[in-house]
Amino acid sequence: GAGRDEKNRALSVNIPAGVETGTRIRLAGEGEAGLRGGPQGDLYIFIEVEPHPLFERDGVNLHCRVPVSLTDAALGGEIEVPTIDGGRSRVKVPAGAQSGKQMRLRGKGMPALRGGITGDMFIEMAVETPVNLTSKQKELLREFAELSKDNNPESSSFFNRVKSFWDGMKS
Repeated sequence: GAGRDEKNRALSVNIPAGVETGTRIRLAGEGEAGLRGGPQGDLYIFIEVEPHPLFERDGVNLHCRVPVSLTDAALGGEIEVPTIDGGRSRVKVPAGAQSGKQMRLRGKGMPALRGGITGDMFIEMAVETPVNLTSKQKELLREFAELSKDNNPESSSFFNRVKSFWDGMKS
């Protein structure tokens, strides 16, 4: 009765690199037909970016949690990490690395929607504790623990603060 016909048709839309959830793309003249023979309206597409299984996005920067073996964390070494473009980067693990230590890979993040810059990727190290140890491995770790009693600065600092807290509770 309004002189308009409803049609469905497929459109090909270019999604620019760097879009984020909530980005709106306008396709001029692709909306509903205008009233009384007027021009067609615009079609708006709202982007919803799915979460990635490896990377967490923070604007143009990416974060990736990477497991590091106990020996690589203690002695130092190199690990291979994935990049968003499907490639790989080698990262040097400094000796004595702790869980939570972050390292930056410049220019390995997401491209900015406007501006031509690329963000950074932050690698967060997650030091793994070995499981299902053999009796020989357990024996070596016990020997190592005995030799390393006074070589855990974070633990000793924490437990000194706990002791001070408990002593303060008594008084």
